[in-house]
Amino acid sequence: MESAERLVELLKKLSLTITTVESCTGGSIISAITDAEGASDITPGGYVTYSNHQKRAIGVPEEIIEEYGVYSSECAEAMAKAGVKNTGADLSIGVTGTFSNVDPHNNDSVPGVVFFSVVFHAEQALAGKINVPIMERPQQKQYVAEIVLKRVLDVVESIYKALLNPLK
Repeated sequence: MESAERLVELLKKLSLTITTVESCTGGSIISAITDAEGASDITPGGYVTYSNHQKRAIGVPEEIIEEYGVYSSECAEAMAKAGVKNTGADLSIGVTGTFSNVDPHNNDSVPGVVFFSVVFHAEQALAGKINVPIMERPQQKQYVAEIVLKRVLDVVESIYKALLNPLK
């Protein structure tokens, strides 16, 4: 994935690290990042928190799950913040949602809706909602991973440009 390679390159130049806390993407984002050469310099790894139990175990507050549900921008942000807390990474991506099905264990599931959040130094830098088209599950995971990586790359490129031209 081109975005992942560029992301790794920029993170190395900036001496920044990144982690992921993924639910519906099942590790596809961290997999794309670690496919790029030099990834071991910029990531301690990532987490797959597919179940509510795993989200709680990594540090998503019960209050977030109870008030907003596991399929919410608030949960995605809490997941990303948990990634920073657990790894010490500079950037963290949290992703949660459902693809083509309703989750019988969670009333808040809406098929085809995914939420993501990017946290930079424990503060939310980016949040988004993706409407995922109906296709095979592996393609849906890839679709979401590509969109999220492109958005994260935009954030990191902005940081990089700001550091190169601090007065502009």
